[in-house]
Amino acid sequence: MKNKIPETARLIASSFAIGLFLSSPAAQAAGADSGVDFLISGGTIYPGGAEPFIGDIGISGDRIVYIGPKYSGAALQTIEATGKIVTPGFIDTHTHVGDALSSELPAARLVMPFLTQGVTTAFIGVDGGGATDISAVFAEGSGLDYGINFASYIGLGALRNEVIGSEDRAPTDAELSEMVSLVDSAMCQGALGLSTGLFYAPQSYAKEGEVVTLAKVAAKHGGIYDSHIRDESSYTIGLEGAVSEALDIGKQAGIPVHIAHIKALGVDVHGKGSTIIAAVEKAQAAGQVVHADQYPWSASGTGLDASLLPRWAQDGGRQSTLERFDDPEQMARIKTEMADNLRRRGGPDSLLLTSGTDDVKGKTLAEIATETGVDPVQAAIDVLRRLDVRVASFNQDEADIAAFMNRPWVMTSSDASLGHPRYYASYARKYDTYVKDLKVINLRRFVDQSTSVPAKLFSLEGRGTLSKGAFADVVVFDPGTYAPRATFIEPTLFSTGVQTVLVNGVLAIDKGVPTGKAAGRPLPRKSSVDGC
Repeated sequence: MKNKIPETARLIASSFAIGLFLSSPAAQAAGADSGVDFLISGGTIYPGGAEPFIGDIGISGDRIVYIGPKYSGAALQTIEATGKIVTPGFIDTHTHVGDALSSELPAARLVMPFLTQGVTTAFIGVDGGGATDISAVFAEGSGLDYGINFASYIGLGALRNEVIGSEDRAPTDAELSEMVSLVDSAMCQGALGLSTGLFYAPQSYAKEGEVVTLAKVAAKHGGIYDSHIRDESSYTIGLEGAVSEALDIGKQAGIPVHIAHIKALGVDVHGKGSTIIAAVEKAQAAGQVVHADQYPWSASGTGLDASLLPRWAQDGGRQSTLERFDDPEQMARIKTEMADNLRRRGGPDSLLLTSGTDDVKGKTLAEIATETGVDPVQAAIDVLRRLDVRVASFNQDEADIAAFMNRPWVMTSSDASLGHPRYYASYARKYDTYVKDLKVINLRRFVDQSTSVPAKLFSLEGRGTLSKGAFADVVVFDPGTYAPRATFIEPTLFSTGVQTVLVNGVLAIDKGVPTGKAAGRPLPRKSSVDGC
């Protein structure tokens, strides 16, 4: 899938520095008069995990060397921040930028949507995707040059595709042993943990026992189990059943559980947010480590096939699906199940095609059906016969979104993928819509959910706070103009209002303009296994 990226994105050129120097951030003001590289002066500082105050931040090299009310020393460059909000760089715990690199877009263009929102760290390999060779992802010269910091999971989908393929079956003992070995190696190479996308074929073919076996390997290394759960709606085991499965996997494997882009998807489960919250917090009270991320949109982004096709019809990949379309008996069954899936998602008006040819892109399934003179299910089949397309699926209730957003264990994410405005606008939208407009959360919670909460829960030492000794990932934004511009029809419009972004002490955005510099680093997680 190719997307039109605005020309200004060409201005960013990324550097790829290897190594992570760990340091515990001491949250204290310290007098300093020996001079700094950058002085951020007079801003309202939201340090992450603490109350805001007006003051100064001094940066030398890649570190914060001063934070306090008034810096008295010299500075090579002063950044005036009076009236602005100063925060740690935002940490996006769920992105598909790793997958997006296969779209043949230059990597430098892919970083701009993050920087223009203030995101300085992103996680990849989510939903069971990504690569099995984590060392290659982190290696210098790999071509995976994001310009921001990044960490990566080892994904079940990548494992299954490499070892088993797309078949609907359990692994043989030899295949499971091979996947175990790959997870063990990936964790030694610095993976965050094991990610799964149990909703998606071929991962949906994996039984719980297979996932537990692999999660135990990640747990041995001190990793995390991250999951796009098996059902966010009522497709198979239901939302409650899928959350229960994720918690059970975590309990059996002895591993922290992270629920990806937590939501109640579709009309059958609207209003279930409080039930899911209660289940998670019951597990937490019993001693489990459980947390989640959330993107601030009522519309998810996925494939038209994933939205509507039954899983059995996808067994064997696209060619097998097309062959089933030509079998009258199987086609009758497919249409019946697609109709129910369409109902779950709110009907044909709720699915907006965000990719594909000009005759379908930017139109709802209802509009396509009207234009072609067929019913919506047949219209979807006709599109799927021709090409794979992405959709924005308007399927969530604002009350559920607000309920999840107000929990202290839920952090901000974008689920960034091409074709959905969440790539270019999630953090700006969360601030503009849920802080300023709807007042679902306050500014401090927004900052904490985007910085100190993920840094603490994922052990990103030296990240997520503005404190002496921390890495200088810093954002300055204008509280009056920080806002999204991307829409579902024009998803590649950069957000406004970010004045300054530093990544590891390198000025990436200055006065709202990209500098052509960035200093993102890979963030391999240190394994707890000796000898890795």
